[in-house]
Amino acid sequence: MAVTLHAPGMTLTEHEFSVPLDHAAPDGERITVFAREVAAPGGRDLPFLVYLEGGPGQEAPRPTMAPAAPSWLRRALRDYRVLMLDQRGTGRSTPVGVLPGMTPRQQADYLTHFRADAIVQDAEWIRAALDVEKWSVLGQSFGGFCTLHYLCRAPHGLREALFTGGLPPVGRHPDEVYRATFETMLERNRRYYRHHPADRDRVRALVERLDSQDVRLPAGDRLTSRRFRQLGHMLGMSDGAARLHYLLERDPADPSFGYDVAAALPFSGRNPLYAVIHESSYADGHATRWSAQRVRPAEFEADPTLFTGEHVFPWMFSDYGELEPLREAADLLAGHEWPALYDAGRLRECGVPCAAVVYADDAYVDRAFSEETAKLIPTMRTWLTDEYEHNGLRADGDRVLGRLIGLARGDA
Repeated sequence: MAVTLHAPGMTLTEHEFSVPLDHAAPDGERITVFAREVAAPGGRDLPFLVYLEGGPGQEAPRPTMAPAAPSWLRRALRDYRVLMLDQRGTGRSTPVGVLPGMTPRQQADYLTHFRADAIVQDAEWIRAALDVEKWSVLGQSFGGFCTLHYLCRAPHGLREALFTGGLPPVGRHPDEVYRATFETMLERNRRYYRHHPADRDRVRALVERLDSQDVRLPAGDRLTSRRFRQLGHMLGMSDGAARLHYLLERDPADPSFGYDVAAALPFSGRNPLYAVIHESSYADGHATRWSAQRVRPAEFEADPTLFTGEHVFPWMFSDYGELEPLREAADLLAGHEWPALYDAGRLRECGVPCAAVVYADDAYVDRAFSEETAKLIPTMRTWLTDEYEHNGLRADGDRVLGRLIGLARGDA
């Protein structure tokens, strides 16, 4: 049953849908998927724009209008009513957690149902339930991976497909992806230390301290140096280098330092999907076999001051106490032969208007692979820019979304 609420400048309708855990077994176990419909006053008859958040494992943003948050929402509501989907396992949808009471094999089997393919099947289930003929989709980062799969699986349900920092490679092996992102991270480290040269000595001293002393985070985990170096994921965002510098200038003896580090680290038990199925997002018909761990360049071993980025390693399921209950399941998933997500032939036949912003120096989704994918789609119009980092939609949402809408409609 839908529940409608009114907030300043918005009408919010909350939906809960009972969908199969495994769409190939529609009479089997069910989970709930939550979606929030957002409309401007008088805008409930506008066409739908479905928003797919990044991740994997991130819930949709919670909308406010004073000031508008997320920043792209006000622009979106001029043309659409927006359906903010809490992808399966996130937000108010049936949570995943660490799956207590299951064996590792049962955990792994359960988690195979949380990739982009299942999310798109949920979206199609919801589209039918709402009796919508076609709708538009906006995919941010991993949400763009879902959108590309949508174009392959159910293009008949789409009016437009919009991508922000989320055009994934098609047919590439995950090893190729992680080699590329490690090269980008090497350059990001060089850039960071050019701007903040004194921080290299700070980082070296911190790493030595963490290797020789038992430093604990507020939740009780030991802060290992390899976990500390995962703060490099911040370097892919527009304000990330500044935030990292301000964190490093803090005295490690200050108790608040541990809280700040814990809050800035990218992986946690709050969002286990981000760690446990992250590499599978790039598994277009492959097993990952801990790809990032296997292809990590020797420089990261030789130089303890180098930060890593959005890379998942097997040791995380020991160093992160919140993730440890999924350690064996994560190892099973690393050996899982994932089905293909994309169909290059269907993309070449795509008739859905598409537009994508490709960030020239994207630290998370490699630019060259994104451009390669864009060339497959005859209806794709791309905007290559170095004005923004991966978080361009959050940083300047009105302009970024407006430009994409214009591109998709041939107006820009």
